Amino acid sequence: MSDDPVGAVFAALGDPTRRHLLEALTYGRATISGLAAGLPVSRQAVSKHLVTLGHAGLVRSERAGREVYFEITPQAMGEPVRWMGEVGAEWDERLARLSELFDREG
Repeated sequence: MSDDPVGAVFAALGDPTRRHLLEALTYGRATISGLAAGLPVSRQAVSKHLVTLGHAGLVRSERAGREVYFEITPQAMGEPVRWMGEVGAEWDERLARLSELFDREG
């Protein structure tokens, strides 16, 4: 996991292939081969994307015999969601003050 969990999550989610992999994992755990089957990229590329998602704490892996299964770890979204909520609330307050100012002037 990164020292900056919010930044790591946003960086990981910045790539459309990684977002697609996360969406696919919402249906349940899957192997690299299973995830790569629906994408126009190689298994090696999918593996690299999963490493990035893992470093951000968004997925975890588990070996079962010869296969490695990946699954989503949604708790990693907690801090980014909290941060976005705080930023959204700050902007709501700023916009409300601006609206009040225009109402007084108008």
